[in-house]
Amino acid sequence: MRLFVSIDLPRSFADAVATVQADLRDAEGLRFVDPTQAHLTLKFLGETDENRLEEVEEALESAVDAAGVDPFEATVGGLGVFPSLDYISVVWLGLEAGGEETTRLAEAIERATTAIGFEPESHEFTPHATLARMDDARGKDVVRRVVRETDPTVGTFRVEQIRLKESVLGPDGPEYSTVSRFSL
Repeated sequence: MRLFVSIDLPRSFADAVATVQADLRDAEGLRFVDPTQAHLTLKFLGETDENRLEEVEEALESAVDAAGVDPFEATVGGLGVFPSLDYISVVWLGLEAGGEETTRLAEAIERATTAIGFEPESHEFTPHATLARMDDARGKDVVRRVVRETDPTVGTFRVEQIRLKESVLGPDGPEYSTVSRFSL
């Protein structure tokens, strides 16, 4: 099973996410994510033996408890890129509000999952929802301009849970399904 932990954006945000993506349509070399599957990744676990599922769920349950985060409001907006505007591999939406709580959850999940043998992240956590991946640099100038000149706000929603998700790679991109939910 290819697993990750996320905060899912409400499906009602799909049109707003698609509108932000439309601003990037002229950027060649971008591969857009399905706006109906937009989410904030807290931890990518990768290929995980199904026999470890219970262990992972217990770790996530304890991480949510350890983070001490109550349900909170998150506002999705602002654009950014990874790793930099000089070399773009991912274009993303950030958080204008709720970033502190999201980071506390991610840090607790990182501690809990590395304690049971998952690889630690190689970079600092930045709360974000991926909009597109850049396969080549043909559209880099368009992406730079859009990131510098626009500051979209997608919307505000109440975060009440995190989810353990499975990602199944297919010819039309990944399909995500919820394996487990953990209430805050």
